[in-house]
Amino acid sequence: MFLQLMKRLGEAKALDPAVRTAEPLAARLIADARLRRFFRGDATGIPPHTILTDVPFGAWFMAVFLDFFPDQGSRRAARRLVGLGVLAAAPTGLSGWAEWARADTATRRIGVVHAAANLGGTLIFLASWRARRKERHRLGVNLARAGAVVLIVGGFLGGYMRSVRRP
Repeated sequence: MFLQLMKRLGEAKALDPAVRTAEPLAARLIADARLRRFFRGDATGIPPHTILTDVPFGAWFMAVFLDFFPDQGSRRAARRLVGLGVLAAAPTGLSGWAEWARADTATRRIGVVHAAANLGGTLIFLASWRARRKERHRLGVNLARAGAVVLIVGGFLGGYMRSVRRP
């Protein structure tokens, strides 16, 4: 069922306006040969996006875990982890757009949905961080849980794109 959904997303011409809007911006990220080699992962064999995703995802999911503990130390640590994830999302997203710029049309269509899910998740985690900063802990926890669900969707889309990526 998941593979059928990915096939339909890859064929969804309704996503083409979003693809066309993102293309010039993404192309600028890899216009310089040195940046293109960096984002391609020539030095390590691993594109940085693959590595960078661990920072926001790891921070956010550890915050969700810490939210199960009622003590002030866990609350403070969770708030800090949510903030770290929000900060780390920017370079992670940029590296993803650079990788997306080299993809085929079907992957680009899936990629705009992946980016939208991850942006949505990031914004939800930003709202969680703000709620936590304003001592609205329960709201922050609930937002983080919702953000985690959205990120799981984005992660599945990203994992799929990575698995079908052509060098």
